[in-house]
Amino acid sequence: MADDGNTIFTLPHGASGFSTRAAGPLPVTDTRAFRRALFTAARAAGGEAGEVERQTYPLSFHTGAVVLREDEHVVLCHAHLPWIAFATERRNWYTEQFGDPPPWASAFAEAGFDVLGREHLLTPLAEVDTSFLSRAEWYNVRTYGVDTLGGVLFNAWA
Repeated sequence: MADDGNTIFTLPHGASGFSTRAAGPLPVTDTRAFRRALFTAARAAGGEAGEVERQTYPLSFHTGAVVLREDEHVVLCHAHLPWIAFATERRNWYTEQFGDPPPWASAFAEAGFDVLGREHLLTPLAEVDTSFLSRAEWYNVRTYGVDTLGGVLFNAWA
């Protein structure tokens, strides 16, 4: 879909975490920067940083957590672009299980990440500029029934 003035987000190369040989290598997010920001966020929240699970194929994201007493806040870091999201639970695939950024999410923004809110992640693909998605990516979108921005960004397409 081309940008017709009504779209609110453009999906760049690497957004789906899926690439073809013709598209070239995907960019890589600095996991050390993510880990440092996670520890900074945990301190700001008065909690502890939980385990960081690095992205492995076919996931498109790393997972971390900020633990406050008995409560775990799941933090997703896109593996190829500097985007952070919050989820309600640890999963291998996300469609609508996103949470709003907590007040301490500013630690990620200060570290150079873009923090994506729940409302933004639930944006229908019809309102997103998807013109940079390849045929292979569109195949996965249709195969897995993805219909939101967050579903494209935080997935486990094989």
